[in-house]
Amino acid sequence: MSRRARVVGLALTTAGVAVVLFSHWMMAFWVPTEAAQGVVQRIFYVHVAAAWSCFLAIGIAALASAAYLWLEDERADSAAVSAAEGAIVFGAIMLVSGPLWGRIAWGTYWTWEPRLTLTLLLWFIYVGYFLVRGSVSDLRRGRRFAAVVAVVGALFIPLIHVSVLHFRSLHPGPVVLKSEGPTLHPDMLATLLVSFLGFAMLFLGLFTFRYAVERLRWRMAAAAPSPGGGDGGFG
Repeated sequence: MSRRARVVGLALTTAGVAVVLFSHWMMAFWVPTEAAQGVVQRIFYVHVAAAWSCFLAIGIAALASAAYLWLEDERADSAAVSAAEGAIVFGAIMLVSGPLWGRIAWGTYWTWEPRLTLTLLLWFIYVGYFLVRGSVSDLRRGRRFAAVVAVVGALFIPLIHVSVLHFRSLHPGPVVLKSEGPTLHPDMLATLLVSFLGFAMLFLGLFTFRYAVERLRWRMAAAAPSPGGGDGGFG
């Protein structure tokens, strides 16, 4: 791993952890308590920030996958697989925090409404990304198939966004990404944005480390002769 990658990755990760901790202080002591749901609404700042970070990771994975399909540049594949792992991690945080909030807000951990169903399906699609990469004996084909999965999965993001607008749903509608502007209290919006900044920086730091490791694996695989004519088992 290059010194530059270590420095950038460590700086982003450390800053991300610091901002996430600060956002938790804001959630606990600074932001006003929501009138209808009370204290449990504070999960919102973690849940939404994790969701946005997951979608950021999916967007990067899809763009890098499209670049790999077009150019077959291994750097694009390294970026795609690194971002896809981030999508799995932050998607898991989203899918755990949401039901914890829903149990008190709705009286149930889960309901098969459009937004929740599409989000869970998207997470499984990105789990499938890694299954596809490892399930094909031809590593190049496996990477290309996985790239298609990443691109197709990203198409779910706009569907998830508009699902609460066009289908009956227990899930609250958008309060930030609205044509007329955010409807959140300014302190709540500030807390959410700080939380997202922390999660995004944390993702980018881990992404930098993971990308550097993936590039090192590519170089090691290229340098090591493979009896089977492949790339040393790298996938």
